[in-house]
Amino acid sequence: MSKNAGLYEQSRNYARIERAISYLEANFRDQPELETVAEAVGLSAAHFQRIFKRWAGISPKRFVQYLTLDHARARLADSASVLDATYDSGLSGPGRLHDLFVTYEAMTPGDYKRDGGGVEIAYGVHPSPFGPCFIGETERGVCALGFADEGAAVPLDDFKQRWRNATFRRDDKRTATTAARIFGAAKGRLALDLRGTNFQLKVWEALLRIPPGAIVSYDALAGALEKPGAARAVGSAVAANPVSYLIPCHRVIRKSGRFHNYYWGPERKRAMLAWEAAHFAPAA
Repeated sequence: MSKNAGLYEQSRNYARIERAISYLEANFRDQPELETVAEAVGLSAAHFQRIFKRWAGISPKRFVQYLTLDHARARLADSASVLDATYDSGLSGPGRLHDLFVTYEAMTPGDYKRDGGGVEIAYGVHPSPFGPCFIGETERGVCALGFADEGAAVPLDDFKQRWRNATFRRDDKRTATTAARIFGAAKGRLALDLRGTNFQLKVWEALLRIPPGAIVSYDALAGALEKPGAARAVGSAVAANPVSYLIPCHRVIRKSGRFHNYYWGPERKRAMLAWEAAHFAPAA
């Protein structure tokens, strides 16, 4: 099976994986047996083990440790050193998005004032490890990335609110190339086309410097930006991120170690964090 074909299967199975992660998070203290988790998601033990390992790269039993509050707290304890080590190292890190180097071009004040007027955005929906993924791009680069549940409507209205006067045109063939660079086997340089305030752009750039497998608090991120005490404002800028996953807002959590709401669903945020922890974080 090719990597891209495997991606379709991952995306198709994501709803089951999401249910399994929610079940494991709620019951990890009981260390549930494989058969128990499989039954909770309506699969045989053998089938569940197979699709889960294909998605996560590790067994469900091994995966449990990446869902605990203690793990989140341990990773947060390292957040200061993580930021210190990576903040001056460029925008990409080892293993990030198939070694893509992500750059971005902010809109000019004139572009911002026109609110997308005269801009054409091609968009499409493609499979990802975290379910169907919506991608929008202008001639400058990717301007929108979000997720939908299987069978749900494309979240086009969410992005039309950001680009009120832009023209949206569905072009799955064009955006398929971008999806392959982000989630599949293809590699290459990827550009982002972002619109936001100067402060939002600074926060988004700081997010790009957090390596996969790392978790930081809003306070630590504010400190890295030399804005101590501005955790609430930083949180608002993080929430306004228009290209989820590419700009990894899912790597920021409360300093208590608890996960909170995520625009594309808290279960998806937990899945992203646990997937990255399983692939990049040191073994506990």
